[in-house]
Amino acid sequence: MSRTLEAPVERVTIPMLQRWKQDGRRVVTTTAYDAVTARVASPVVDVILVGDSVGNVCLGFDNTLPVSVAMMNHHLEAVARTRPRAMLVADMPFLSFHLNAEDTIRNAGGFLQRGADAVKLEGGTKRIEMVRALVNCEIPVMGHLGLTPQSVNVMGGFKVQARKADDALRLLDDARRLQEAGCFALVLEGIPAELAARATEALTIPTIGIGAGPACSGQVLVLHDVLGLIEGHRPKFVRAYLDGFKLLREALSHWAADVRDGAFPTAQESYRLPESVGHAIAKWTPSKPT
Repeated sequence: MSRTLEAPVERVTIPMLQRWKQDGRRVVTTTAYDAVTARVASPVVDVILVGDSVGNVCLGFDNTLPVSVAMMNHHLEAVARTRPRAMLVADMPFLSFHLNAEDTIRNAGGFLQRGADAVKLEGGTKRIEMVRALVNCEIPVMGHLGLTPQSVNVMGGFKVQARKADDALRLLDDARRLQEAGCFALVLEGIPAELAARATEALTIPTIGIGAGPACSGQVLVLHDVLGLIEGHRPKFVRAYLDGFKLLREALSHWAADVRDGAFPTAQESYRLPESVGHAIAKWTPSKPT
């Protein structure tokens, strides 16, 4: 039997997410980068993240570092035009919140003007000043700790983080400081499940896990991972619910074969002229050149 369970029809808000944490209701989050994926996701999930993962997933980059504010604006606007029921969160890309508070506020404010309900930024104590600046301007902020993809070069690759005692304690302290600075939720990525459980227990704001075990207040996966649309290796924390890449390739191959065999299009997929116009063009002969 199908276990499809759609989210509530009402528009998801920050107070709702924080109330769900107290009620034990899990927050379901996925990504969308265009109108099609937004329409697929919105009736089912609670939060849509227009992630800078668009760089890896859609734009062919090896990581998220080349993604710009202009690129994010383009994809955010496409998603926002669908007016999703889910809360819409936009990732702040590399260098959009690192230089000074003025640039950070301008970039984040631009995302809200384009339809985002909130922004997400990576990092702990180093980013507290920027988080406070945004919150002071009434711009809601979701934090992100653990495996932070914009720090891939410092981390030496996409590796599980905070396995040592000092690193684990630092993450817990960073989580507390981000909450105190005003973050309304926190993504925990690529950390041991026990550490994520301790952070979730200690915080009053929701935690959204990705590769962080089952004890978080909710979970996020890239939509293309859930649907099996990415060919090749899958991280350990990904569960694909469909072999979408294979199915799409098979469908396209069937269409290509029909075209080559003359089986597409048929009369059913073609338009017809009125009978009188058909007679007229049957009698047509090319004019002689003057």
